[in-house]
Amino acid sequence: MPIFSNHVRLSSSLLQRLKRHVTAGVHRSFTTTEGNRPTIVHKRSLDILHDPWFNKGTAFSMTERDRLDLRGLLPPNVMSPNLQIERFMVDLKRLQVQARDGPSDPNALAKWRILNRLHDRNETMYYKVLIANIEEYAPVVYTPTVGLVCQNYSGLFRRPRGMYFSAEDRGEMMSMVYNWPAEQVDMIVVTDGSRVLGLGDLGVHGIGIAIGKLDLYVAAAGINPQRVLPVMIDVGTNNGKLLKDPLYLGLQQHRLDGDDYVAVVDEFMEAVFTRWPNVIVQFEDFQSKWAFKLLQRYRNTYRMFNDDVQGTAGVAIAGLLGAVRAQGRPMIDFPKQKIVVAGAGSAGIGVLNAARKTMARMLGNNEIAYESAKSQFWVVDAKGLITEGRENIDPDALPFARNLKEMDRQGLREGASLVEVVKQVKPDVLLGLSAVGGLFSKEVLEALKDSTSTRPAIFAMSNPTKNAECTPEVAFSILGDNIIFASGSPFRDVDLGNGRIGHCNQGNNMYLFPGIGLGTLLSGSRVISDGMLQAAAERLAAYMSDDEVIQGIIFPSISRIRDITQEVAAAVIKEAVEEDLAEGHNGMDARELRKLSQVN
Repeated sequence: MPIFSNHVRLSSSLLQRLKRHVTAGVHRSFTTTEGNRPTIVHKRSLDILHDPWFNKGTAFSMTERDRLDLRGLLPPNVMSPNLQIERFMVDLKRLQVQARDGPSDPNALAKWRILNRLHDRNETMYYKVLIANIEEYAPVVYTPTVGLVCQNYSGLFRRPRGMYFSAEDRGEMMSMVYNWPAEQVDMIVVTDGSRVLGLGDLGVHGIGIAIGKLDLYVAAAGINPQRVLPVMIDVGTNNGKLLKDPLYLGLQQHRLDGDDYVAVVDEFMEAVFTRWPNVIVQFEDFQSKWAFKLLQRYRNTYRMFNDDVQGTAGVAIAGLLGAVRAQGRPMIDFPKQKIVVAGAGSAGIGVLNAARKTMARMLGNNEIAYESAKSQFWVVDAKGLITEGRENIDPDALPFARNLKEMDRQGLREGASLVEVVKQVKPDVLLGLSAVGGLFSKEVLEALKDSTSTRPAIFAMSNPTKNAECTPEVAFSILGDNIIFASGSPFRDVDLGNGRIGHCNQGNNMYLFPGIGLGTLLSGSRVISDGMLQAAAERLAAYMSDDEVIQGIIFPSISRIRDITQEVAAAVIKEAVEEDLAEGHNGMDARELRKLSQVN
């Protein structure tokens, strides 16, 4: 794979092929077959109207109403899909207010309810509304509102969506997968609900995050919604409130652990890949304890990835490289950046590992470079700075533990506070993945004023909004306009007066995971390699123009998500071909893909 450049060249023919795939969802009714070919519907009358996959409501023509025994079951006026959407939007707009307060905004949950009802009755219209208004409604169906949805899922549950595999189903999963009606599934998002966003153990309620992620696969990547499957693996919960709640929908027992836990996940993986050998499984919101272990257990055998570990890392890498560009320096200078990371969970460690590998590749891609790269990171968790003096240190964090003698020379010690570390290190980047709202306090940000960087970067990446390490208003008010700011959840840009704007970049995983999934699907790669993930991050890093980056804009607008997804997918396919992992898809074999990727 080539080392970074500001403009990654991708095959024009490959991009055209992806554009046809990604845009198909806007112009056709989704069917159970590939492409836009019609399907035979073995339903009539009310069964059609009660099936969100096929229901078009008042948009059924009179010919269709006669053919499908619908005449008399709908009001006589035939409405166009556009008029249906206009009517729906009038109702939805009544609830909207000019606020972006995430979970603290009750209107966000009200909007989610209305969108969800539409999803329940007319799936095609639901996705048309979402695609046409993606910047506005992505925060409703996904983060930050999905966190509030998960917290209240038992009360919001109206009809089942997805599948539930529980500890009580051991020995039955191989037959259970055949209860799902779709003959082919392309994408599964699975969670065990043990660490939903930054909200902790929400048990079976965590399926809300899987549903939201798959909505974005459809809206951003054009994946057929009849070929996606949200999954909850319910092994119990350690949430005391849920264990006592009579309305809780999941198993009211403490979580399985150890070999018993692994056996349940093993059985699930074997079952879904037996029925759907080409499916891609995205692991979502598994607690750190299991996220890395399960990733290493399955990644060389199945087509799977962990979005919290690998997706978050890719978006962070793209942002970090963008921050280097915003300083007026080439991306190849990334190994010179001093980075303080707050948070050592699965997301934090995932970013650290990816950033270290990226630096090592730029320094020569050898053992010496890999060892040297770790000296650019200072990791702070709930107990303070992680050093080799830490007792019972997490094995995943051990490679980034600082040497005690070296820290003594820097005026630091084991367990030093975040403020102390920022004061002594004077970092170029302050990266938050702690899930602790407000962690970047006034004192911490004041300390960052002494950064050796001409334009320090602040990444407050924790979700949902209330868990963001700081807000852009606070950061810009303390540090002025000469900073780069990015967050995981959406915030408004900050008006700094005199025509100056403090840009708030949303560094959300949605920029990458739809493209990673789509690229893997269309390439037919049997695994998702580090190189494919790196190619995705590189493409996102190079997506913004030089002029945009100099203004402090390092991530694009969500309104461009379909174009971004297309570009990322093309980069993933190209890398899969170069690594000889691609086996082709839907009649296009690896040789044809290779020809596409070589067209100038």
